[in-house]
Order: sequence, then structure tokens, then C-alpha cells
Amino acid sequence: MSSLKIFNTLNSKKEVFNPIDKNHIKIYACGPTVYNFAHIGNARMAVVFDTFVRTLRIIYPRVTYVSNITDIDDKIIEAAKEQNTEISEITQKYTQIYNEDMSMLNVLEPDIQPKATEYIQEMIELIKDLINKEFAYEKNGHVLFHVPAYSMYGKLSKRNREEQIAGSRVEIAPFKKDPSDFVLWKPSDDTQPGWDSPWGFGRPGWHTECSAMSKKTLGLPFDIHGGGRDLIFPHHENEIAQSCCSTANIDEPDSYAKYWMHNGFVTIEGEKMSKSLGNIILVRDLIEDHHGEVIRLALLSSHYRQGLDWNEKIIHQAKKLLNKMYAILDDLKNIDVISNENLNNNESIAILLDDFNTPGLIAELNKISKEFNSGTSDKNLIKSKLLLIGSVLGIFEDQSFNEISNEMREKVKKLIAKRDGAKKDKNFDLADEIRNELNELGIEIKDSSDGTSWNIKS
Repeated sequence: MSSLKIFNTLNSKKEVFNPIDKNHIKIYACGPTVYNFAHIGNARMAVVFDTFVRTLRIIYPRVTYVSNITDIDDKIIEAAKEQNTEISEITQKYTQIYNEDMSMLNVLEPDIQPKATEYIQEMIELIKDLINKEFAYEKNGHVLFHVPAYSMYGKLSKRNREEQIAGSRVEIAPFKKDPSDFVLWKPSDDTQPGWDSPWGFGRPGWHTECSAMSKKTLGLPFDIHGGGRDLIFPHHENEIAQSCCSTANIDEPDSYAKYWMHNGFVTIEGEKMSKSLGNIILVRDLIEDHHGEVIRLALLSSHYRQGLDWNEKIIHQAKKLLNKMYAILDDLKNIDVISNENLNNNESIAILLDDFNTPGLIAELNKISKEFNSGTSDKNLIKSKLLLIGSVLGIFEDQSFNEISNEMREKVKKLIAKRDGAKKDKNFDLADEIRNELNELGIEIKDSSDGTSWNIKS
């Protein structure tokens, strides 16, 4: 089998993946902040990392995948105020909706889905350790990480000091020793959620959460840490600082997580998603109009590190391809499959092992379709390849995808037989009329030397 190669954001290059323990791969990806419905950007991250995990599980005997839920955040507090409801009701509602929406995209549940509020004590212990080691300080009920104390800060994002301050989400408050210092703990008033701590009643900063949860669930170091590109700075940069200055090796950023992976942004017809533009596309709305596998395949149609422009074209292409593939699998339903163990060296897997090249694998599906239509390829091998590709891309899991009623199926067969007869009689006008009738029924036909095949139109 070819070696798995991963583009490591930490080192800005593609590297051969050398796991810490080849018998147990550990991966952590930052999940959603649950205060609203999941949008297509949230879905891309979930689908991309689900595909990574599926691939890793083909190669390695054990994979533990952790993806968290942020259920305490200023955005959540604000949403609860706006909706005049309890924070717990907001977070429980949208956590459930997020998981339901992702399941419709064939995203498997993470092995562990920690919630931030369940790890408050671990966060407090992390902060206490950073204070004791003089990487953090308390001021006016706030605890802040002192960025200049960590010489490796900026290693992940490649930002200089001016860029760090300009691009940071942190408030430039008078109690900070340095403008780049970020919050580990903040005070809460009577209207805000909070927990007792050595620094008073308060709540953790956003960055503190993932450092504590990843250490608790996976231990340090672990193999892969990932998320959307927007998290590189400041979130992931701050995670490295916190963890390396606490229990990992301060001089080695990869002593927290060895490889860092980030998926690109989703744009909508060339525009960045934003409330002001009114172009935020919710997964729940998409599912009403499109099958989950269509959405999933469209999300994988661009390489994960590149941007993805969401438009009707990629939806159409994904649906068309899935229709073709399901039709082939239907034709091969009585064909035995070759064990996937004998396919580990095949071209399909080799494509994916090159930094999870899903567009290349999708191109392979089109190649397999041509091979099948030629009638010269081994049907057992074709079916085995399709099922293997489907297992890593998370498709071909709904046998009713292009299912039509038996009554409609018989009608189509009779019309095709009638058309074949018309063509034999050289009655081409009638043949064209029947083709048009089939087209109106949503049926696409294709003539070949082997006869006439048909699919449901995309």
C-alpha cells in the first residue's frame, strides 16, 4: 500500500504520515458552537473529517475520533437572551439538530463528542498550571495567557507580532500586559452562566476548551488536530501555546498534536457567507431539496484544502454522478464482490492516500463508469471498487436513492421495448416520440451496441 501523505499546516508542507502508535490513531477536530442551525460551512468540516476517519480506518486497526461541542460561548448567551430561553435549552436543541443534520449527510458519530461544560474542572486545572509556570496571570477577575512568554507563538499561523494583534479576536483591554494576550477565564455577572474558580465566579475562554478536552479524551501527544481554515488563528495557535506551556513540550509545537489539517472556506456563488449578504445556506434547508449523499459528494468535489464555491452546478454534477453509479450497482446487484483486502494496492486507494484527494477519487468513479459501459471490464472488480470507494466517500449507503415504483419500472421497460420495435421498423418519428415521453417521465435513455439503458434524470 502507498504511504499516506498529509499536508501539515504546522510545517506548511505535505508529509508522509508517521503515526505515534500505528495500532491506535488519535484525531481531534473542532466541532460547532451550538446556538443556531448548521450551515454548509459547518457541514464541509464534518464531511471532510468524517472522510479522513473513514480512510484511516481502512489502513489502521484502531482509530479514535474526537469532535467537540462548544456549549458555552458569548454567542450562545446572546442567542438565549434574544430567544428568552435558558442556555441549556439552546445548546441541547441545536446539538440535537446538528447531529441529525450531519447524519443525513452520512457523517458517522465521533467516538467521543465532548461538551465544553462537562470539562470545566479540567480547564481550571490547566489555567492554574499556566499561572504557576508564569505563562498566565490574573487581573480584575480575568486570567490571561501572556503571549510574549511563549517564544514559539505564531509557528502555526506564520503571523508576525503585528499580524497577531490585528487578526486576533481578543479585546484590547487596559488590564492586559500585552495587546496580544488572550483570555483563559473571564468573570460572569448574575445574568451569565458561570462556575466557581480560584479567580471568582466565571467561565472559560473559547480557546481553553479544546486544549483541556483533547488532553482528557486523547492524551498528549495525539496524531492529528484539525478544523476549518478560519481556526488556524487565533484558536489553534492559542491551543498550541496553552498546551505546550502546560503539559506538552514548550520547545516543540508538535508535542501537542503532530499534524494539523485545515479545510478551506465555502463561498456561495463567489461570495463569502455572511448575515449581511443573506446568503447563509443551512444544511436543514438543503436536505429538503436534495438527497444527503448529493450534498456530501458536492462537498467533496473540491480538494479539502481548497475553497469550495457552492452553486447549482456542483449539486447537479453530484446528483448526475450518483444516479449513474447507483444504476451500475443496481445492474451488479447479483454479482459477488472481491474482498477489499485484495484491493489495498489499487489505484483508487492510492489516489486518496495523496492528501485525501477526493476530486481524484470522484474522477475515478467516472472512469469506472466508462469501463462498465464498455462491457470489457471484470464486473466483480468493478463492484468491489465501487463499494470500497463508497465506504470512504460515505456514499452508496441508500439503496433507495434512485428507486422508482415497480409500476413505473414496468412502464419504462414497455416504452423502451416499443421504441426498440419502432427503430427496427425504421419508424424514427415514433421512436423520437417515445424518447420524449420517457423524458417527460424523468427518464434518461442511452443507446449502445448492447441495447438501451436508462437512468432517472439528474
